[in-house]
Amino acid sequence: MILIADSGSTKTDWCVVDGGNVICRVSTQGINPFHQDGRTISGILRDELLTADDCVRNSTGISQVYFYGSGCREEYVPMMTAALAGAFPHATRVEAYSDLLGAARAVCGAGEGVACILGTGANSCLYDGRHIVMNTPPLGYILGDEGSGAVLGRLFVNAMYKGSLPAAVLSDFERETGLTMADVIRRVYREPLANRFLASFAPFIHRHLSMPAVRTIVVDNFRQFFRRNVVQYGRPDLPVGAVGSIACHFSAELSEAARAEGFTMGRVIKSPMAGLWEYHARE
Repeated sequence: MILIADSGSTKTDWCVVDGGNVICRVSTQGINPFHQDGRTISGILRDELLTADDCVRNSTGISQVYFYGSGCREEYVPMMTAALAGAFPHATRVEAYSDLLGAARAVCGAGEGVACILGTGANSCLYDGRHIVMNTPPLGYILGDEGSGAVLGRLFVNAMYKGSLPAAVLSDFERETGLTMADVIRRVYREPLANRFLASFAPFIHRHLSMPAVRTIVVDNFRQFFRRNVVQYGRPDLPVGAVGSIACHFSAELSEAARAEGFTMGRVIKSPMAGLWEYHARE
């Protein structure tokens, strides 16, 4: 059996696959080797994963473990694999990779392509069917992250308070969220996790897509993503796949932006897990 993990900052999704069939799914708290040490990670595996379901509790049947996470930078991979190997001592193959490679394998499989993560943040890469061969640095929501939910929220708030959107949008926003302009400014400049706060406006934006000015903000955000990130790979012949809530919920606008910039969208999914177990089942 194969155990696959897709880990973010708040949650890790685990999936056990056998012969191409999903045996069970389990969720634990997020695991990030950039922020957590080996002892903490081992504790999560022991206390949350190995006690969650018989398919992982009886770990002797798991022969391969593949972990994909946002904190799996090269220098932290040994610590992550050591923790996993300790939890699954009978596994003959234990590997840890970045969430970006996970996204690429999920949307491109064993083929070449450009893969993107479009959620609260944004990232992209050129993928050769097995590994990342080029990555345009996203730079975060202040310096970059075009196409992300955080930047979408920032652009929307700017347009709303500076009068580029109909007055009805501001009225709806204040009524639905209970936020004033002073509240928004305080949350962005004086409180932590401003990127998540800005990205939280995405559902409101989605509900107002029937307004042309709102839809234009969404499409333009994606067009900037293609212009400043995807174009750097010089491969307009390849499909562009995407993972993430923003990509999934605004897929029509994403496709429109891709066409406008001379690209063709490939697979777009909210979570990479389905694509990952398909990829590893074929290996």
